[in-house]
Amino acid sequence: MSCRSRPLDHGNAMTHELADAQLRLEAALRREGPLAIAVSGGVDSMTLAYLAHRVDPKATLMVHAVSAAVPGEATRRVEVYAARWGWTLRLIDAGEFADPDYLRNPVNRCFFCKRNLYGAIAAVARRRIMAGTNLDDLGDYRPGLEAASQHDVRHPYVEAGIDKKGVRALATAHGLDDLAELPAAPCLASRLETGIAVTPLSLRLIEAIETRLKRNHPGHTLRARLRAGGLVVELDHRLDPMAIENALGQEIADMARGFDERRPIRYERYRMGSAFVGRKDGVA
Repeated sequence: MSCRSRPLDHGNAMTHELADAQLRLEAALRREGPLAIAVSGGVDSMTLAYLAHRVDPKATLMVHAVSAAVPGEATRRVEVYAARWGWTLRLIDAGEFADPDYLRNPVNRCFFCKRNLYGAIAAVARRRIMAGTNLDDLGDYRPGLEAASQHDVRHPYVEAGIDKKGVRALATAHGLDDLAELPAAPCLASRLETGIAVTPLSLRLIEAIETRLKRNHPGHTLRARLRAGGLVVELDHRLDPMAIENALGQEIADMARGFDERRPIRYERYRMGSAFVGRKDGVA
């Protein structure tokens, strides 16, 4: 897949609209001085980092938090892009695993995660923090946005009126096809049902299972979720849960035993956010 940058094509109405969106985004990126881009490794933050670096490479710092909740492939992707495009990159420990509020995994766990992240970025960067929140994110339950507000984090996609589809279109327009095709990939802690404590051991199990599934089915939405009633492997509509269980069930069961997880294992259709249970008012 090509990662070569190419100019936007102005040949039709749709790409004119996309070009206008990019101009609005660039204006949002220019409104302030030196920037720190919070880069998770997903399509939103990676595309934002790429475009921010094009606007002002000397004044743009990319910051990526490394922890057990961040898939290793996301960290590797950030490092590859930083080397390829000459980004200034800072790897940090956001410190969420020292936060008991985060570890107990309440329904607003994301607030505590982002509070630690933005606090850690502010401590090392001392510049305006920008995040890859897009318009579609505003329609979901996103307690992390409250933490962003507390740290005065800006969301240039939102300011420019760009949704997820627009982000992917921008990535494609610049030849970042590997980013444009990335399935959504929230942090690994999102795979733990509300109230199940966050532990590095559980997150390693989740990552190991999802990595194994992706090896056979790249480009698909795949989740391994730990619930009170067992381990659930969720697969998008293009995959047959029974076929996956027949092909990989024993291997996944062996992996779970190897991580000391002796829960029953089920195979189901993917449901976005299905690990979040309980009230969504900041109380688990």
